[in-house]
Amino acid sequence: METAASAPAFSLAACSAALEAALRGPGCADGRVWFKESSGRNLKSRDWIAPRAALSKLYPRGQVPEDLIERLLSEYRHRLYIQSCKQTGSGLAILMDHPALFTHVLGNMLLYTRPLKVLSAKKKCVILNCAPLQENKGSESLTVSHLRTILLVDHLAEVLRQQGWEVHITPNLALKTSVYNFLKLLRVTWPCTQQTTSNEEAVSNFKKILSESVYTQLGKDKASSNQAQNMLPEDVLFKVHLKQFVKDKELEGYDANLDMALVKEEALRQIAELQHKVEKENAEDGLVIHVVGCEEEFQQQKIDLLWRILNTSRDRVTQKHLVCGSVKVIGESSHINAVQYFQFRRSQMQEASVMKYGNLVQGDSWTEIICSMTSATIRFELLATAHRTPVNLDLTQAVNISTKGTKSGAFVMYNCARLATLFDHFNKSVQQGLYPKFPETSQLNFSALQEEEVLCQTMQSLSSTKGIRLTINTETVCKFLVNLSIDFSSYYNRVHILGEPLEHLFNQMFARLQLMKALREVFHTALGTLHVTPPSQL
Repeated sequence: METAASAPAFSLAACSAALEAALRGPGCADGRVWFKESSGRNLKSRDWIAPRAALSKLYPRGQVPEDLIERLLSEYRHRLYIQSCKQTGSGLAILMDHPALFTHVLGNMLLYTRPLKVLSAKKKCVILNCAPLQENKGSESLTVSHLRTILLVDHLAEVLRQQGWEVHITPNLALKTSVYNFLKLLRVTWPCTQQTTSNEEAVSNFKKILSESVYTQLGKDKASSNQAQNMLPEDVLFKVHLKQFVKDKELEGYDANLDMALVKEEALRQIAELQHKVEKENAEDGLVIHVVGCEEEFQQQKIDLLWRILNTSRDRVTQKHLVCGSVKVIGESSHINAVQYFQFRRSQMQEASVMKYGNLVQGDSWTEIICSMTSATIRFELLATAHRTPVNLDLTQAVNISTKGTKSGAFVMYNCARLATLFDHFNKSVQQGLYPKFPETSQLNFSALQEEEVLCQTMQSLSSTKGIRLTINTETVCKFLVNLSIDFSSYYNRVHILGEPLEHLFNQMFARLQLMKALREVFHTALGTLHVTPPSQL
């Protein structure tokens, strides 16, 4: 028999798949059979239900043969923590062994929060190219749409690392520049360098390749006639026929309006930096994802195709595009840039904190809390929507740090602070001798937990349709944290976790505290992918 310590991580998805397979034989009809119970009243008697209507498509009158139920119990009772499986008037019902499941999940939280192990000998490599930062302008040129793209890169990089990918971000930022300092305020982890890498040799080689390419219609080089040179604008080096290249290579997914590209030196330098990153990280067989706003998508496709033309080596990188919808700011401040947006939200957070806590809001610790809360608020505002979907940002609405009805990053942070305060009160009570020390998990009796526990595992995948565009569920973590906060807030307001200091109540209190410990670990792990530090007080 598998023990709690040796059993693999439990997930509802795996449980559903196993139960579906158990009731189906070769040639059985398609369609879902099992459903997870969600009604509080029904959860007292069942966790899963296979309705009679669904079973009638598989078995006469919807009656599952008893020998099949016995085989299901024999094979899955311990693996899926099944207490009973019975035929009822509603269908086949499964009740789970909640204490055993709680013991496994709450006693082995590392199974659910640690990064995935890499099984392959060589890590999968991905380079995230943040297009808005390629031109290396000052922070005042960053729009709120640009900020959404930057935060998405920062989050996606951390999520992919936890899934076993080797992740590299480009471009590098020069230290102490206005952009670097601004991103640091936002807790954005970005690669930086003391000095810019010189790619003059690569740019020179690119010019030579383009001057000899069959796709170059006009170019400024020594062999060109004066007449040809005069036909190009002063800052344009080449005129390249991208449409013909797409046709010849039978490439799919590119904008049908792509035709001629007027190639400037800046484009060649951007491609040289990308090529340098690929060569430096030995990522010739890796994946390059251009993360770009919808406003710059057309231009980034030109960069993509030019790189394909210039990359004459046998090993070609795979290029994909992750496109972010625009951010429309509503209200009187509709024309603010990214820095002004941060300053605006930070001033609102400062004001809201003073209104709630008065003179306590002062000193370095509160400065850190307000900055962290602002960073969290901005991330949830910009990342909680699917990346292709535009975001309407209403700055006329003040930041809300209360517990009532908000679904923002501030709400998530507030509930993290409630957890921190809960354990702070417990530890102080232990020091005062009111409660005994927290026992080992193996000594806890989780039959004291009557609430349903659901562990949600979010999955990020690099899945794409045919072509160049990627679809990644980058909004999943934000939505998960908001929903988790709503559930926790409801539980916290309904259940008295720290009970009276009476010996017969200690086991129930410790079981609930262990649940809160696990919840805290999930919060912190998920927030870590957003580079948000949970507050210890609020």
